[in-house]
Amino acid sequence: MRDTRNATSLTTISALGLTQIIGYGTLYYSFSILAPGMAKDLGITLEQVFGVFSASLFIGGLSAPVIGRQMDRAGATTVLTVGSVLSALTLALCAWSPSVPVFALAIVLLEISSGMVQYQAAFAALVESEPKTASRSITYLTLIGGFASTIFWPISSALMECLSWREIYLAFAALNLLVCMPLHFWMMRRGKAANARGATRERERVIGVIPPEARRGAMIVVSAAFAILGFTLASILAHMVPMLGNLGLGTAAVVIGSLFGPAQVLSRLINMIFGTRLSPPLLAVISAALMVTGIVILGLSGSWLPGAIAFAICVGLGSGINSIAQGSLPLYLFGSDGYGAITGRMAAARLAMGAAAPLVFAMAMERIGVGLSLFATAALGMVGMAAFVSVSMATRQNTVTVG
Repeated sequence: MRDTRNATSLTTISALGLTQIIGYGTLYYSFSILAPGMAKDLGITLEQVFGVFSASLFIGGLSAPVIGRQMDRAGATTVLTVGSVLSALTLALCAWSPSVPVFALAIVLLEISSGMVQYQAAFAALVESEPKTASRSITYLTLIGGFASTIFWPISSALMECLSWREIYLAFAALNLLVCMPLHFWMMRRGKAANARGATRERERVIGVIPPEARRGAMIVVSAAFAILGFTLASILAHMVPMLGNLGLGTAAVVIGSLFGPAQVLSRLINMIFGTRLSPPLLAVISAALMVTGIVILGLSGSWLPGAIAFAICVGLGSGINSIAQGSLPLYLFGSDGYGAITGRMAAARLAMGAAAPLVFAMAMERIGVGLSLFATAALGMVGMAAFVSVSMATRQNTVTVG
């Protein structure tokens, strides 16, 4: 029975891993590659294109709690299936858009549908399927999903040599409709069949370590911590390559920036092999510490090449672990009941703050310089790290009390 269940879990994780690569690759990572073509075709500036994208990220964040509640009501795999269809339709709408207003509307709808098919929904599907093993499954899934940028950045660049951005979006729509939707639909049907057989009775709920009377305060602290770290990371990622160039690293900036992706995957691989004894609160603290350390190193080292390399690796390692913590920490603290709604509320704060980060950091660099902007961002990150430390200490006390 256990072997069958393990095989089923592996199949689910593999299927979700493929859909996450396609979902992030087509709906998120490809945008920065295709944006110049969009601006030229629509007759607007590149800044205006990214302004539309930032607005869509903000609105997408506001929709996250609604999507989360629907996951708890209808099932995460149902939301994933519907989201794949909507993603395909909105990509097609973007490709067709005859004017800037239609394009802007399509990008906003695209970001809302993204929330239905990316990590938030995939994590909820794993918790819904096997709550007891979901934390481990989340680690495996993020390891696979971490290759999305590595795969789709070069694919999008290569396609731009022979296709327009509109034609590329039509091809991406077909991927979501013909690959992701059938896989999500298969998972939805299998889950309903298992429920009909009463298989869900064999699964045990995960009870969170935070007692019910303390959950409201813990929710506020954890949501704020993820939002702050999301702002910190988004600030750096949006400007990584040009920022490194402005520091005097020249053409090496692109090579240094490319270290972020492999470091992100490496951290997930290390955690998968050696991190079984680390609690989710401790993982969150480590992720924040790595990101803050990397930013401080860059602020201190400036154009020194080894310092810039250490910066990219530390931020990548921290980002990789942070993705795992976003899925496993809410489950550890608050349990499997209402997981979709809980993660939806957390995602709303994180995505809303992250949407403003590129603009705020750009203004800071213009007014106070790169160095001071980095130290200010690191200081903000330390606030988020302190919040995670407080949560870790609180969970330790609760564990001791129960013991």
